[in-house]
Amino acid sequence: MMSKLHDPASIQKQQDSSFPFCPDPAQGWKLDWEGVQQQFSWIRAMDGVPQYPAYHAEGNVLIHTHMVADALTQLAEWRALPAMERTILFASALLHDVAKPVCTKIEPDGMISSRGHARRGEFIARRILWTGTELAAPVPFIAREYIARLVRWHGLPLQFLNRAHPEKAVIEASQSIRMDHLALLSEADVRGRICADQAELLERVELFRLLCQEQQCYDAPYAFATPYSRFVYLHDEKGDPNYQAYDDTQSEVILMAGLPGAGKDIWLQNHGPDWPVISLDGIRKELKVTATDDQGHVVQLARERAREYMRQERSFVWNATNTTRMLRRQLIDFFISYGNRTHIVYIDTPYNVLLQRNNERHANLPEEIIEKLVDKLEVPDITEAHQVEWIQQ
Repeated sequence: MMSKLHDPASIQKQQDSSFPFCPDPAQGWKLDWEGVQQQFSWIRAMDGVPQYPAYHAEGNVLIHTHMVADALTQLAEWRALPAMERTILFASALLHDVAKPVCTKIEPDGMISSRGHARRGEFIARRILWTGTELAAPVPFIAREYIARLVRWHGLPLQFLNRAHPEKAVIEASQSIRMDHLALLSEADVRGRICADQAELLERVELFRLLCQEQQCYDAPYAFATPYSRFVYLHDEKGDPNYQAYDDTQSEVILMAGLPGAGKDIWLQNHGPDWPVISLDGIRKELKVTATDDQGHVVQLARERAREYMRQERSFVWNATNTTRMLRRQLIDFFISYGNRTHIVYIDTPYNVLLQRNNERHANLPEEIIEKLVDKLEVPDITEAHQVEWIQQ
């Protein structure tokens, strides 16, 4: 099944992904915070985690998160949303600072910092939602990734003016999440704190809304002329989002992505094109090395074979886990340097199925390695390649 991230219709269909304790009109919009605390250990972990008083005079992260969730559910704009969108934003509010317990540091001068908590929070949120930790069931893929991306980007409305190219920042973010949703989450984040500059921060959120509206990406992704134009704009330092770039590519590389046992080989057998496949697992067998050995020679040989195909302008498949954005970026830069189009196919599988398949594999990986890969998993987004597909198996 192919998914469409950032598609409101797809999100609305996932009625089984409701998040517990999300207030609704039948309950008079009442927030059961005691129930939230009792159910989620990751919420309780926020208790006692300090915040810098100048920015958060309300107290620790748990107090702030409670205030944010309450502020969100009081907003008339949130209450007017469809039920599924309310649920997703509520979950995002609970999770937006989930990484602060592991990221917060007290500096020698007394400054309290939680640098990197939004990015780390994306990983933690993804694991919680994917594994169904303390939930009735895992959250379905589309809703899971949407929440994880809201956590990742939740600071943008307060920080966009510090970006070198604010317009580009919001256009890029709009490809993964709706900016009106992000603005609502950010407004709740500001209202859920006590600080001297709260009015200024709320004004900044309004400026963010105005910029997104001006860039025509407030309640939908910015619409590029072509996927190729989108890729060129987002991968160049400078550029015009309205420019329709000329596609002069002659061949294509499919970059497979997914954790071990996700089903990449199965997908290629059933749906992949009849192209040559460079498989890192296959090369390991040739060289008689395991996945835990040094991979230098494996990658070197794979790149040499890729160069041969690219010099011949032949399309091919690069089949490996490719679970981090940095690794994919290195490969995509390599492929486009030879004038190729790039097409990421990400395979997603339920967490329990992934572990079961790994155990059944002849050359299975130790479970602790799978867990480390899960913790570092970055699901591809549409900004990374000319084309991206998300397949659920």
